[in-house]
Amino acid sequence: MLNSVSASKLFRILFVISPLIFVAPGQTSILPTADCVQEFDIPTPAEGRVRKDLVIDASGNIWFTENYVGKIGRVDARTGAVTEYAAPTAKDPHTPTFGPDGMLWFTAQRSNLIVKMDPKTGQMWEFAAPTPNARPYGIVIGPDGALWFCEFGVNKLGRVDPKTGAIAEYEVPFADARPRRLWAVGNAIYYTDFRGGRLGRLSLGPMSFKQWPSPSGHGSQPYGIADDGDGYLWYNEFSANQLVRFDPQKEAFQRFTLPSPKSEVRHMARDAKGRVWMALSGANKVAVVE
Repeated sequence: MLNSVSASKLFRILFVISPLIFVAPGQTSILPTADCVQEFDIPTPAEGRVRKDLVIDASGNIWFTENYVGKIGRVDARTGAVTEYAAPTAKDPHTPTFGPDGMLWFTAQRSNLIVKMDPKTGQMWEFAAPTPNARPYGIVIGPDGALWFCEFGVNKLGRVDPKTGAIAEYEVPFADARPRRLWAVGNAIYYTDFRGGRLGRLSLGPMSFKQWPSPSGHGSQPYGIADDGDGYLWYNEFSANQLVRFDPQKEAFQRFTLPSPKSEVRHMARDAKGRVWMALSGANKVAVVE
């Protein structure tokens, strides 16, 4: 059991997730009750909509991507009102994040775009990845103040200057690498190599790549990634149904079997308390490491 392996970081399954669920800030219950979980209807019909990822702004509003209809959605934290914004040409908004400029940035994988959106006006600007079919995927703010993203269609990472929208690309020194998600820690960008079965790191000063084989091997499909604020990185092996903890100082790995079979974790996030949250899309649950 996980709690017998690690005394400081324990696993709990929190609740079965429904269409779009909001958990009240400060709520610490393990299971939802009528006064802490609320569902919101989204204007676009369900048959034409797939929600992909979400992010919360400084005011508590929830922003989410509607992957099949080219829209960004916003849930007002005070009223629960849902507003949708259509992208100019991006047909498949994917992963959103807020940049250092206060703008909402998101990837559009099949459209091969990085998009900047003004959350106050809804205006959007689109920037094309230089490499054709690069398939921009995960995106984060880097320690240099730029937006960094994975190019899942090729063996590259991309960097967007938030002031100009200029994009630079950095080739991972493994031809079979397919970076999918990434996370910034210290002066480095860590990423999961989904096809190569590796954890990778791009150090920013000076620029240098390093990759480690994931514990479950080449076919393990590393996917979601986050750090816990205590110096450890956490990521999941999608096909192996494992959660992996990586110590960057010792370059050591530790594996934990996810409680639900076929968990299919696609994304992770860290909260203000250092807890790592995961959506188990294959098990219809949410899990937390604390």
